[in-house]
Order: sequence, then C-alpha cells, then structure tokens
Amino acid sequence: MTVPFILIGNAENRRVTLFQEALAAQGQPLAKVVPWRELLTTPSVLTDLPDTDALVRIDAAGESWEVEKALLVRGYSEAVKQGCSVLAPEQVESLREEHGRILCPRQAHLGFLGVLAELEACFAKRPRWRPLQAPASIADLFDKRITSRKYAARGIPVPDPLDDVTDTASLRERMREQDCREVFVKVSCGSSASCLAIFRSHRGRESLVTTIEVTETGWYNSLKVRRIEEPRHIEEVLGFLLREGSQVERSIPKARLSGDFFDCRVLVVGGEPAFTVVRQSRGPITNLHLGGKRGDLDALRAAMPGKAWEWAMESCRAVARVHDCLHVGIDLLFEEFFEGHRVVEANAFGDLLPNLRREGLTVYEWEIREALRRYSALAADGSTGSVPADGATGASGSADAAEGPSRC
Repeated sequence: MTVPFILIGNAENRRVTLFQEALAAQGQPLAKVVPWRELLTTPSVLTDLPDTDALVRIDAAGESWEVEKALLVRGYSEAVKQGCSVLAPEQVESLREEHGRILCPRQAHLGFLGVLAELEACFAKRPRWRPLQAPASIADLFDKRITSRKYAARGIPVPDPLDDVTDTASLRERMREQDCREVFVKVSCGSSASCLAIFRSHRGRESLVTTIEVTETGWYNSLKVRRIEEPRHIEEVLGFLLREGSQVERSIPKARLSGDFFDCRVLVVGGEPAFTVVRQSRGPITNLHLGGKRGDLDALRAAMPGKAWEWAMESCRAVARVHDCLHVGIDLLFEEFFEGHRVVEANAFGDLLPNLRREGLTVYEWEIREALRRYSALAADGSTGSVPADGATGASGSADAAEGPSRC
C-alpha cells in the first residue's frame, strides 16, 4: 500500500533526512515536508494542503535558531501571566545565536503549546488526515509533572515526586519532611538532560550536580556535567529551575552494569517495545551526548533476575496506552540490585536512534511499516481519526520476538 505522508519538521534536520530515506527504502513516496519555520510564520502552509488521504508525522521543533525565536515570541504573553522568565519580542529579535544558551525555556514551551493547539484544530477539519501522534498527547509528553502523575495513577512505578515545591525554601522543607537526601530537579518541558540538577542536602552540606553552566555572558546547557558547592550558586540555579516549573522527584539508586550506572531508552511502537538502547555512565546522568556510552543489552538481560525484564516491558506497554501516539520513547531505570524498576519519563520525539536495526529495518522503517499496517486496518474498517497506538491492531511484536531484542 502506498499512502502519502505529511511531515512537520525542520527540513534541514537529520530527523527529516533519515525519515525520507526510510520512506524511500519502504517503496513510499517522499513526504510533503511542512517546515516548522514556515508553519509558525504562515499557518496556512498546512491548511492550504488538499484534504486527501495522508498520514501526518509531527517531528521535533528543536535544533533551529529561527524556530526557537519564533516560539519565544509566540509564548511571550502567556509567560508574562505565569511569572516565569521572559524575553519581549523586540529582545528576541535582537538576539544572536549562541549554541546551548538557555533562553526562557518555559516561554518557548508555551509558544509550542499554542502551535500544538492550532494543529489539533486543523486536524479536526481534515478527517482524511491520520496523525501518527495526537498534538494533545505531545503536549502531555512535554510536561514531566503531568506524565509522572498519570503513570502513577495507573500503577506504573515512577520516582516519588515531591509535591508543592515552588521555591528553594519549600524544596528544603519537603526534603526534610520526607527524609529525602537527594532529588532530581528537572524543568518539566526540558529534554536531553537540559535544565536539570541533582540536589543533595545532608548534615548541613549541600551540592548540585548539573548540566547548567553559569558564565558572565549567560547560562548554558553544557556538554560537561559539573558539581556546584558554593551556596549562592546553588540557590541561583535551583531558584531558576523552580521558577520555570520543575518536576522534583526523589533520586532512585540505580542498578549497575559492569560497574557503571545505567538506564535504558525503550522505544515503544504500536504499543509494543521494539528497540532498546542501554546507556551506561560512571555518573548518574547517562545521556550519550554527556559522556555516556551504549551498553550491551544481552549482558543486561543476562544479569537480570527472574521476570524483571518482562515486568519492566509491561510498564512500557502501559505507558504507551496512556498516549495517542504511534511511538513513545521511554526512559527506564532499574533500581539497585534489580529490586524493581521505574519509568523516569517519556518522550514524544524519542525515536532518533540511528544505527539500530530489527529484522533488517531501521527505527524509522519499522515505524513506517507499522503506520501503514494500522492505516490499512483503519481504512478497511472505515474509521477516521488518528492512527491508534494501543497495540489493538497490527502489533509488531515485543522485543522478545524470535528475531531477538534490538541492540546498539
């Protein structure tokens, strides 16, 4: 079956390039790319497209300076109302690009939420378009506070949140009340370990481990994880993160693999775990761009007792059922000595996993095949709306299929 794709993304980004290559490899025509830059300045670039059968993929808006500026402008009014850090539109226009510079993350996120709401309204008027991710689900996945509580309500194990934390004083008070020595403080709309800190307070001594670098010219998301012990700087960084709206949660001691800390990125496609990357590091932050390395999935599986892996994969399936998305990238950790597991967070755009294959297919090729299967089932049914992601039709099989689990 040949079905046209509409791809909303940054045309110059490797995400778009790799997805187009995957379409060609599957014998599909190249997608009609709607660049975020054009969509933000001229919304009609999408609504002017014909109302014909199509699958719609929404991809990440990041890694584009022009798009970041446009989102900041879009989010300004709402950011002023919410009291987070702001840049007025005229200030935004005068900025020059600095890689890694932290610029009012909540303001840009509020702009993104506005665009997602517009996409939702557009799709409602295009019943023959079948989005692979519902914009409302993308919005939820970009708020760690929402997802943590939704998962916990469904019995999915997550790190314990500390509620009612609004500033550094209430943070310390909650930690004392809950006898908690170490917490993660994460801007709830952040990704890739940006705007994150691990705060430790014990016996009058405090420290931060963070990706944030504070310099005379501004604040940056650094590629180097650093420790801060100077009280004034601790207060400054924590205050900023909490003002921007953060998920605060108890730090969970991680299991180790070959002496390293580790966690997993599990990509669920069509409701089933399809690809897994093990991320190892000497420190507690395991992101590959921050010095982590890809681990050995076979070695991990061999080290696990009983049904620990199967139980963790069942939690990943449960996460996927929360969201109306064909794919969800899930960050999963195993507790010390494999005594349990926790879903740390989930990512709407967590499928950029190059150099992985399963049954000869790349990640994007696997997603395209699954999308076409589900589209075919829906078309035969006469159904409208988004492509379902609950595993009810055309399931691709778990990572325990005969081919074996995918690995890096």
